[in-house]
Amino acid sequence: MSDHITEIVVFTFLFLLVSVMGFVAAKWRRPTDMAHLDEWGLGGRSFGGWITWFLVGGDLYTAYTFVAVPALIFGAGAAGFFAVPYTVVIYPLFFLILIRLWSVSHRHGFVTPADFVRTRFDSPLLALLIAITGIVATMPYIALQLVGIEAVLKTMGVTGDSALARHAPIIVAFAILAAYTYQSGLRAPALIAFVKDTLIYIVIIVAVLYLPYKLGGWGTIFDDASAKFQASPAPGDGLTLNANNQIQYITLALGSALALFLYPHSITGVLASKNRNVIKRNMSALPAYSFLLGLIALLGYMAISAGVKPLPGNTAGSVDNNTVVPLLFDQQFPAWFAGVAFAAIGIGALVPAAIMSIAAANLFTRNIYKEYIRKDATHAQEAGVAKIASLVVKVGAVAFILFLDPQFSIDLQLVGGVLILQTAPAVAIGLYTRWLHRGGLIAGWAGGMALGMWMLYSIPNPATKRAHFGGSAFPLEKFGFDTPKTIYVGFVAVALNLLIAVLVTLVLRAMKTPEGFDGTEPDDYFADEGDPRLEKARTTPETLASST
Repeated sequence: MSDHITEIVVFTFLFLLVSVMGFVAAKWRRPTDMAHLDEWGLGGRSFGGWITWFLVGGDLYTAYTFVAVPALIFGAGAAGFFAVPYTVVIYPLFFLILIRLWSVSHRHGFVTPADFVRTRFDSPLLALLIAITGIVATMPYIALQLVGIEAVLKTMGVTGDSALARHAPIIVAFAILAAYTYQSGLRAPALIAFVKDTLIYIVIIVAVLYLPYKLGGWGTIFDDASAKFQASPAPGDGLTLNANNQIQYITLALGSALALFLYPHSITGVLASKNRNVIKRNMSALPAYSFLLGLIALLGYMAISAGVKPLPGNTAGSVDNNTVVPLLFDQQFPAWFAGVAFAAIGIGALVPAAIMSIAAANLFTRNIYKEYIRKDATHAQEAGVAKIASLVVKVGAVAFILFLDPQFSIDLQLVGGVLILQTAPAVAIGLYTRWLHRGGLIAGWAGGMALGMWMLYSIPNPATKRAHFGGSAFPLEKFGFDTPKTIYVGFVAVALNLLIAVLVTLVLRAMKTPEGFDGTEPDDYFADEGDPRLEKARTTPETLASST
């Protein structure tokens, strides 16, 4: 620890700086009434282009991305680059979907995707399933932000050997995060995102210019990486893809793209935008982050060339590959700049963790508490419950790290991606058509979940000695194919989901089963800023009473 004093001082200073910004954010663009989910959970639905760009970018490109993508490339090679194409194809894929979701949510005052499903399909059960899926899928994602912070703290030597000493700094960091999120809501990560993204851009640009020069050039870096993978016995490892991992690569990239904007925290950032044009501009500009991600991924090859050796894991004989990027910065940069880089990773965990906890709290409040516990809850009561729920979510995320091996929580995130994909038929397809029957959507969700969990359960992980839930690459030979190739679990599960939804819909329509009332209208999907119906909903007597 004494060898890292400068890094610790710089890291602590920047971390405390953004923490102060988090508390100050409560007064930034503050409305007359914060006791409303639109204000606490969506920033008043008033964020313009720049704020939304930093907020959504800071939400999607997390601390885990900063350490895990290079770590995967460090360990497996080209297969880790799946993250780059999926963040490229996602923006045109969701360009029109998110605009429609924003409009109908703006018109009806929806705060969550489950709100939309409840009104569109007239099904409280389907909305409940969407809400629970979103909460469960988000929890391990929040925990993974802690993994990013822990990798930095381990590199600086501020964690001890005991469980308490190892996790105490993380608990303190998340306690601060919980405090300013409780007070400021979505405004806190929106303001901090400016600092977070600026630091990350500076660090990565310096890294890709300085490190290749120091390591002997890109030719040397790729030669060293190629030599390592040629010596690896794993059939899927390599500087380029091979016949064994191409299907997995394609389906994982496409499946991850479909899942990313279905996560509640992604939708929360979009719904906070003030109009449709803000979303259009951001979907056009956000691929700049994909370029940044490609540069971040190359850090994995640089770590190989630099001879980085990962720190030991929490279990005997294991290694923590998540530490390769912090170790690379620690070994190659001056101490003061390494401290800046560590702060970028640490702050990069705070922004998405705050948005994720807010999104999960919104789901619980609107689609569980208000729907099943207190139907007559006022806006002020909803906001109060959401604040408490956000604290509970953060405590749950810390519990993942305290009581589970971090590597296990990373595998849980793979489960989260498979889970959230099962909401695609109701949310994404539901924005364009109501042809799928609500009964078919529920049956499809159940079938996709069952198949996905069975496939994940059947996958071992030889590296961690676990027989189940060892990854998301499912061997096609278990489906009876004579091949060593694998496929992404989520891709197969959502395909079955859609098939079941269509077949059950045909049966239910043939039986003339009631399909409920559609609470939306065609022009709802084109509403824009200043829509009088939303303004009327926001100024009802109940709203006025709650603000006095």
